[in-house]
Formats: sequence, structure tokens, C-alpha cells
Amino acid sequence: MEQLSTIFLDFIASWGYVAVAVLMAAENACIPIPSELILGFSGYLIFVGKMHFTGALIGGMVGGMAGSIFAYLVGHYGGRSFVDSYGKYFFIKKSHVDLAQEWFDKYGLKAVFFSRLLPVVRTFISLPAGFAHVDMKRFLTLTFLGSLPWTALILFAGMMLGESWEIMLSIGHEASIAFVVVAALVIGVLYLRHRRKKKERLVEQTELD
Repeated sequence: MEQLSTIFLDFIASWGYVAVAVLMAAENACIPIPSELILGFSGYLIFVGKMHFTGALIGGMVGGMAGSIFAYLVGHYGGRSFVDSYGKYFFIKKSHVDLAQEWFDKYGLKAVFFSRLLPVVRTFISLPAGFAHVDMKRFLTLTFLGSLPWTALILFAGMMLGESWEIMLSIGHEASIAFVVVAALVIGVLYLRHRRKKKERLVEQTELD
């Protein structure tokens, strides 16, 4: 893996945004290339001025969506038996597919969104969505909405860490869980503020009437 990591980093350094898109496509197609490696290093390149955040974000999202579509189609047309039979040749672990299936069985299509912010299952959730033949448009929408904050977060973290970006490789999974917690808190606070302002407007309207 260390040798492969070096190859991937050289690929990104040489080919920039195209390499980010290609590697993120592979990662989301269930090939085990850590997104923390791809996006963390890209964030470092942004830090040193060799990339721009917008370009890296677009590259990451285009690749991520393409890989997710590929995995969905494999699940849709190949089914679980195909993945179980041939996935091992592409380093796909049955335990990872099982975990994604459990999430999908428990939460349904909503899991396509939330799992994009979680370790391991984020990469494999496209497969059970394909197994279930869920609506393609809804799958793409939820995949995009779930992948965008993750992609931006890891890029930003790589930028902030700078020369120490490799820390992402050891804390990436924990960081994703922390992000989910923070995101939930922010959404909760915004929702409560919205309700409070709505109530205040109703009170004001009642007084005027």
C-alpha cells in the first residue's frame, strides 16, 4: 500500500485535477484508495499554490459521482451474487458490502446521503442502492448532497494541515464521524433559530392584527 500510495501521489502531483477525478472515481467504484490520501494531498497542493480549491473540489466531485454511478450500475445489473463472486478480484471485502447493506436495509434511500459522511460504508453504499434498483435521479441527488461536504471538508483539512497533511491518513475516519456530529449540531441550531424567528413573526403579526 505504501508503494501504491507513492504512485498515487506522484500521479496527482503530475496530472493535477484529472488525477483527482480519476482516483476519486476509482475510490467511489469501491476500489480501496483512501479519499483522505487523494483529497488530503490535494489540499496540501492547494496550500503550496499548485492547485486551486475550486478545481480540486470539482475534480473530486466529478470523479466521485462517476465512480458512484459505476458502482450503482454494477449492483443494479450484476446483483449481489455478482459482487460476491467477483468483488474479491478488485479488493472488495464482503464484510464491507455487508455493512453497507445493513445500513441500506435499516435506513433505506436516506442512507445514500448520510453514509457519505461515514467511514467505509460511504464507499460501498452505491452497491446496495443498485441491488435495490432505487430511482437513479434520487440516488444521484442524495449522492451529490452527501459527497459535497465530505469532499470539501477533506480538501480544507489538507489545506489547514499543510506540511502535516498526512495526519489525515491516521485520523480520517475519526474526522468523518466528528464531522457528522458537528453537522448535526449546526443543523439543529439552525432549525431551532428558524422556529424561533417564525414564532416571533407570528406573535408580531398577531399583535398587529
